[in-house]
Amino acid sequence: MATMLDETTRQVDAAADEYRPTLRRFSVCDYHKMIDAGLFTPHEHVELIKGVLVKMSPKGKRHAATTNRITKVFLKTLGERVVVSNQNPILFDDATEPEPDIALLAPQEKEYFDRLPTPADVLLIIEVADTTLKYDREEKSLIYARAGIKHYIILSVKTREAIDMREPSPDGYRFSKTLRQDERFSLAAFPETEIAVGELLPPE
Repeated sequence: MATMLDETTRQVDAAADEYRPTLRRFSVCDYHKMIDAGLFTPHEHVELIKGVLVKMSPKGKRHAATTNRITKVFLKTLGERVVVSNQNPILFDDATEPEPDIALLAPQEKEYFDRLPTPADVLLIIEVADTTLKYDREEKSLIYARAGIKHYIILSVKTREAIDMREPSPDGYRFSKTLRQDERFSLAAFPETEIAVGELLPPE
């Protein structure tokens, strides 16, 4: 009896050693059902990245003020030539639906009431980096590049710089340039339009 019990214990231990936990990945459809079911609280800010629910960092006063400032600048500069989307979802594929801080979208007849924007609609994405610079520069940039987002900017509130990324590829952006607050950049979608980095940043 003891021998049989020992053998059963050994088999259980062996099975436990071989077990490898796996992530439960969700589709965009699953994600929307969870939203509709009210599984997230009003203050719980998440986004779906490659099937994984990623909890986004809380938005502090500086972050909120900066996104408001960026929205104001682009509305003033480009007017009705773009839709300025502030922390709203963009459908990349059936497993990824990020919510960038700012996205400039091509105008659409129904103003995206009938569908979510896709990468083909995106003219520019800006992420405001207060505490998330490493994540925005490494992981987010690769996700955006692989989706074909032609122009991606990280605005670092702490260092008062902008990282201008262009020429997306499956391996990331081929072009990246760090700009100081006294420098300017042109928009990939509107090359004749230049924006001052300092204009987007909160007052010192």
